[in-house]
Amino acid sequence: MTDHDIAEHAARRILVLDGAMGTMIQQSKPDEAIYRGTRFADHPQDVGGNNELLSLTQPQMIRQIHEDFAAAGADILCTNTFNANAISQADYGMQSLVAEMNAESVRLAREAAEAAATPDRPRWVAGGIGPTNQTASISPDVNNPGFRRIGFDDLAAAYGEAARALIEAGADLLLVETIFDTLNAKAALYAIDSLHDKGLDVPPLMISGTITDRSGRTLTGQTPEAFYVSMMHANPFSIGLNCALGAEEMRAHIRAIAGLAETRVSAYPNAGLPNEMGGYDEQPHETAGHLGEWAEAGLVNIVGGCCGTTPEHIAAIARAVAGKAPRKAQPPARRMRLSGLEMFEAAGTGTPGGEAA
Repeated sequence: MTDHDIAEHAARRILVLDGAMGTMIQQSKPDEAIYRGTRFADHPQDVGGNNELLSLTQPQMIRQIHEDFAAAGADILCTNTFNANAISQADYGMQSLVAEMNAESVRLAREAAEAAATPDRPRWVAGGIGPTNQTASISPDVNNPGFRRIGFDDLAAAYGEAARALIEAGADLLLVETIFDTLNAKAALYAIDSLHDKGLDVPPLMISGTITDRSGRTLTGQTPEAFYVSMMHANPFSIGLNCALGAEEMRAHIRAIAGLAETRVSAYPNAGLPNEMGGYDEQPHETAGHLGEWAEAGLVNIVGGCCGTTPEHIAAIARAVAGKAPRKAQPPARRMRLSGLEMFEAAGTGTPGGEAA
C-alpha cells in the first residue's frame, strides 16, 4: 500500500490499530522450550521472554495473533518487533538476528493483512520500533548524574538497522512507539531520515509517546505539548500516545495533543491501570466506551489498544468508532514554538505573510 492509499482512508474514517502482542503471547504461557524451538535449543543464554524470537521459532503463533486482530477489525497490524533491535537483543545474546527478526515479523503480519483485506478495506502493516531498554537522557547511576550507559550514535545505529530491515521487508508504515525518552526518539528519527540518503523508500512515520504516570509527563519530564513540538520536524503521518495509562487517565493528554497537532492523532491506551498482580482488568466495553467518546469529541484519527487489550477489545473499539468522523487537523501554526520540559510559544511572532500570534 502507498502513503496516498492510507491517507485517503484516514480522511474518511477513523482507522483501527491492533492490540497487545505481548498480552496475546502470554495467554499461551510459552516456556523456555517454546521460545527456543529446535533452532535455538542449544543457545547458551536463557531466551524466555524474548517475544520477538517467536517470529522465528513459533511463526504460526504470531501469525494467528495477527489474524485474530485483523478479524476483530484492525486496519493496521503492528509487527512483533518491539524489542527487535541490537540493544535489547543483547540481553539474550541475539544481536545478530535483528534483521531476520524484523523481516520475518513483517512477513507474518503481511500474510495476515493480505488474507483479511478486501477491495474496499485494505489492511496495512506497521513496522514497530520500540524504545530499547536504555535511556539517553537519564543516568542509571544515582551517584553519577552525568553517566550514560548508551550514547546517541549507538541508539541511532540500532534503530537504523531495525528500520532498514522493516522497510526492505515491505512495511507500509514505521511506528516509533512507547517513547519515554525524547532523545531516544530523536535518535530513531535521525536514523530513519538517514535511510532516505541510502536510497530507501521510507514509508510514512507514526510516532507514539508514553506518559509514564499521573504526573502527566514522559519519564524524562516532558508534557504532551512539549513532546509534540519536539517531534513535529519529522512531519509524521500521525502522532499520539500509547501504553502506561488507561483510557480514562489518558484522555486529557490526548486532548492536549489534539489541540496542537497539524497531523493525525493516534491513541492506543492500556486496558485500564494494572492491578496488584500486574494484570489488566478493564473490559472491552469499558475501553471502547472511552475511545468512542473521544471519537465523538473529535480528538482522534487512529485508535487501538496497548497492554492488556485483546481481539475482543479491538472488536469493541472498532464498533465504537465506526461511522464517526476522523478528527480535523489543526491549521499550521503561525508562531514560533519551542520545546523543553514544557512547550514555549512566542507571542507576537508569525511566518512571512501570516498573522501574528
